[in-house]
Amino acid sequence: MTGESTIFSTYAIPDTFTSYAAVGDSFTEGVGDPGPDGTFVGWADRLAVLLDDRVPEHSFRYANLAVRGKLLDQIVADQVPRAKELGPDVVTFAAGGNDIIRPGTDPDEVAERFERAVADLASAVGTVVVTTGFDTRRVPLLKHLRGKIATYNGHVRAVADRYGCPVLDLWSLKSVQDRRAWDTDRLHLSPEGHTRVAMRAGQVLGIEVPADPEQPWPPLPPRGPLEGRRDDVQWAREHLVPWIGRRLRGQSSGDHVAAKRPDLMPLL
Repeated sequence: MTGESTIFSTYAIPDTFTSYAAVGDSFTEGVGDPGPDGTFVGWADRLAVLLDDRVPEHSFRYANLAVRGKLLDQIVADQVPRAKELGPDVVTFAAGGNDIIRPGTDPDEVAERFERAVADLASAVGTVVVTTGFDTRRVPLLKHLRGKIATYNGHVRAVADRYGCPVLDLWSLKSVQDRRAWDTDRLHLSPEGHTRVAMRAGQVLGIEVPADPEQPWPPLPPRGPLEGRRDDVQWAREHLVPWIGRRLRGQSSGDHVAAKRPDLMPLL
């Protein structure tokens, strides 16, 4: 089914974009959506394809500066200056999520730093798209943080209003509440989840997308409680314990990882 090209904001958005830089962490890098060569694809790469399809061949350029595990200050220090240097028509800025899930962080204070970064970006590039956090009601590791994430989201929307930024509202994207939208680690989107976010991002930018990101999922066969418990045990062993271990050791999944597309380049 063809998706509608509804714009989910009241901001003036150009008809076309010839360059795009993605800034953020694992969500924007595309973790959970591996390509044929092992490099992550993700929603930002998929959005770049949608944007590329709207302009003359070989005229579109794309950079993805995102690196998994990065905190807001690291993104601001390493990626924002590069995005300003590149000066693309559009930047997607998804940051602060890793800060918010850390114990003891204050969403109000994180939002203040987020706003300074948005102001900096908005003064140097074209359109800046900001993203909210997901509704974590069904994420075992994060559901207790739902109120904290909602508070941060409120700040993100207010910042968007102040600086004229379109908002990629992930909280309102109901289709990603389905478990099939998530990778086995339950922290990152699956390929289909990334695809749905890319289509919603396209709608936010006012372009026609190939399908409705909220289209219903096919029915699933019923699962018994034993299957659910077995999945939970396997998830804890394979993902939760290593995640906690990295936190205790002060390690990040992004240590020694470089941006996959540090320059504005044509899509192949």
